[in-house]
Amino acid sequence: MNSMRKTAAGLLISAVALGCSQTASEPGGSPASDAAAAAGDKITVGLLPKIKGISFFTSCAEGAQQAADELGNVELVYDGPTEGDPSKAAELVNQWALQGFDVIAVSADDPQILGNAMKKAQQKGVKCIAWDADTPPDSRAFFVNQATPEQIGLKLVDVLAEEIGGAGEVAIVSSSQTSSNQNNWIEHMKRRLEKYPEMKLVAIEFPGEDQDRALETTRTLLKAHPDLKGVWGLSSVAFPGAAEAIRQAGKSGTVRVTGVSTPAPMKSYVDDGTVKSIVLWDTRDLGYLTVYTAEAVATGKLKPGDTKLAAGRLGERQVVGDQVMLGDIIVFNKDNIDKYNF
Repeated sequence: MNSMRKTAAGLLISAVALGCSQTASEPGGSPASDAAAAAGDKITVGLLPKIKGISFFTSCAEGAQQAADELGNVELVYDGPTEGDPSKAAELVNQWALQGFDVIAVSADDPQILGNAMKKAQQKGVKCIAWDADTPPDSRAFFVNQATPEQIGLKLVDVLAEEIGGAGEVAIVSSSQTSSNQNNWIEHMKRRLEKYPEMKLVAIEFPGEDQDRALETTRTLLKAHPDLKGVWGLSSVAFPGAAEAIRQAGKSGTVRVTGVSTPAPMKSYVDDGTVKSIVLWDTRDLGYLTVYTAEAVATGKLKPGDTKLAAGRLGERQVVGDQVMLGDIIVFNKDNIDKYNF
């Protein structure tokens, strides 16, 4: 990175560090930037979440900063829209590309909008990767995947099926209609439901990345389907919103709710019996692996065709095609939730 790019990136890093209290401190690439990275110059990595200020992505950012500190050659910038607006996220990708960031890592609320911005960044010599929620393959070099959509979809269905005895009306409260990861999970959930013929999927709702809207959506579902037995909340705002609606309706334990969220925001719901199980992975590890992937892409340590990536305390991670795999799903419940603080 030349001195002008370093100065621009340094100014933005300072601004972001002052404004982002939620972090610990809160295919493309030009030959010149590759040579600089290989020579040990600082690598500037922009980490873009779907939405900033929620526990899921805050914990990812904490893990990402840990990786940057360990590696020593990474300047990490964590920023994103506070209301989950993909157009604002795309503007940030454009800004980072103009400032000469080495790698931009994107969790896409809208894969097409973000993918188009990433393609433009690649044309400027910026290497792009996706993490958490993918973009089209031609917009990025690799996707850091927490688990396969099939693994997540199957686990979500099996957990709720066990809780409601494999029978009854069920509903999904997702996030936005364009969210690639949740949409993929839903497709696998539908297939898995074929194993449980007495479970009837009566609704799929998309309240966006908004916990209050998820709460209101679930309230409406409870009124429209008085025999509802179970609800899935497919994001870290949909799940607590759905759980709160069930709690407020006095249906804790009668209508079961499970889904995807970090454990800390769900602990009170687990303690009072509204929630029995939370399906997730270690989000800190996801952010950590994303930065190790970004650094390896920038320095040429990770190339197309590689099957493994050395990732610090995580050891070797499997690379399947253009996907770097984090690993195992965790089911949090009353027995283990106190062991986790994210």
